[in-house]
Order: sequence, then structure tokens, then C-alpha cells
Amino acid sequence: MMRVLFAAPDALWPAWAPVLTRLAPEMDLVRDADADPAGIDAIILAPGGPVGDLSPFVNARLVQSLWAGVERIVTNPTLTQPLARMVDPGLARGMAEYCAGWTLRAHLGMDAYAQDGVWRNDLTPSLAGARQVTILGMGELGRSVAAMLGGIGFRIAGFSASGRAVPGVEVVDPADLGRALSGAEILINLLPDTDRTRGLLDAGRLALLPGGAWLINPGRGTVLDDDALLAALDRGRLGHAVLDVFRTEPLPPGHPFWTHPRITVTPHVAAETRVETAAPVAVENLRRAMAGRPVLHLVDRQKGY
Repeated sequence: MMRVLFAAPDALWPAWAPVLTRLAPEMDLVRDADADPAGIDAIILAPGGPVGDLSPFVNARLVQSLWAGVERIVTNPTLTQPLARMVDPGLARGMAEYCAGWTLRAHLGMDAYAQDGVWRNDLTPSLAGARQVTILGMGELGRSVAAMLGGIGFRIAGFSASGRAVPGVEVVDPADLGRALSGAEILINLLPDTDRTRGLLDAGRLALLPGGAWLINPGRGTVLDDDALLAALDRGRLGHAVLDVFRTEPLPPGHPFWTHPRITVTPHVAAETRVETAAPVAVENLRRAMAGRPVLHLVDRQKGY
């Protein structure tokens, strides 16, 4: 029997607990953060839950994040246990669908067909193969997005710190971000929030994008310089920005993103962890940790993801 602490917001318990205990009957899943911490074998964690100090859990063999982003966990100075991020096939599929939908909106020029009584049949778009989509971040999510968009026919370029090859993707050398941006008619940011990525898309780098380029950001709001984006849109340098993540969430009511004519705001819905596809991932990792086998999707503390 493995004793696992569910250290996530209370609202998540009704959805997760039945599935986790059904998949792993050998699991004693508890919510009481005050229970003997030395008796906890592993922790399932989401920010906003009841546990902030992880130091008492001296025998925990794993901290399993419920979310793909771990920047709010990996920076916890009390974290000494191995940390695994969530790689959920349902989340990856959701991210791919989100990016494909907005990419097609940009490619097809759907916004030009306003219902104003004007017949505009001279706006037939080129086929997808004529357009380049550049994806910043070629991890699990980036590869899923690339596979879906490549299947539609878009030319895909990808940028990642590792520079590892991805089938069907022109992977740009990590030192050559400028080339990745200069060809990006549609730019999708999926980079995590780290010291190296914060403010990466500043005025200088946004200026490298082709005129009229679209930016789709379902990655992390900290990667983008908000003021630089607004200036580029106001000058007509960029065509449109679809933003799902922000430096402050929820996005404050008076923020200029809400009313800008070239910005579409979505409320951090691009990719949600789905219990039915994520719970088996968590259970597999818990079993691996208890058996002393390699844990999947282990976080590199130096990189932050």
C-alpha cells in the first residue's frame, strides 16, 4: 500500500480521487496535510493546494505535478524530492486543436469576411503549404501541434533549446532564433517560463517577424513583452495576436488587451489537464517511484522544466 497525499485545491478532489483510486487500488489517497508527513510515500501536487512547505515529507519519493507547467513548484526552496511534470495526451491534443483552429483563422483570413453587405470574392487564400508556421518550444506540446499543423499541410519550423530533430519539422539551431522568427508568418509560442525565456519576445525580436505576421501565445505570458506587442500592433507591423496566457491572471478588467482591435483574448483555456487521460500518467509514475524505477517526465531543476 502506498500512501499518497493529494495536495491540490479542494475543488479538484471530486474529479480526481475516484479515478486515481480506481486505477490504483493499492493507493491510500489522503487529503489531510497534517497527517504524519513521514508516512507519505508520494505527493500529487497542484499550486493553490494546502501544502507549501515540502520539507517535512522526508520519505516522499516523488512529487507529481498535475499541470504541465511547473514554474510555481520548481522554485519552491523546500522541494527536495524528485519532481515530475504532467505530460497528458489529452492536454497535448487540446493544445494542438487550439493552435490549429487559430492558425487556420489566420491563414484563411476569416476576419476579412465581415457581415457588412460587401461581396469580397477576391480574397481566396493560398494553400497551407505556402505558409510557414514557426513553433517556439518543441517539447511534447510543440511536437503535438507540429504534427497536427503539418498534417494540414503547413510548413513547420521549430525552435527548441535542445535542437533535437523532429520528423517533418525544420528544427532551427538554438543559436539562430532570428532566422526562426524571420520566416514566421504565424508564430506560436509554447516556451515555458524560465529565466532564459522571460521577455524573450521583446521589441527587437518582434520586429524580425514578417509584416502582417500573427502571434499565437498559449505558452506563458512572461515570454512576451506586452508593451512591445502593443506598439508593434499599433504600427501595423503585426497583423493580430491571439493571447491565452498573461503576466497577471485573470487579465485585469482595464488591461488594453481587452479592447485592442488586433488582439483576441482567451481565458487560459488552450490546454487543460484532463482527468481521464492524465490520471493514468500519474499512477504510472507513482508506481515507478515506489518500485525504484525511472520516473517519467522528470523535471530538470537547472532548466526549470
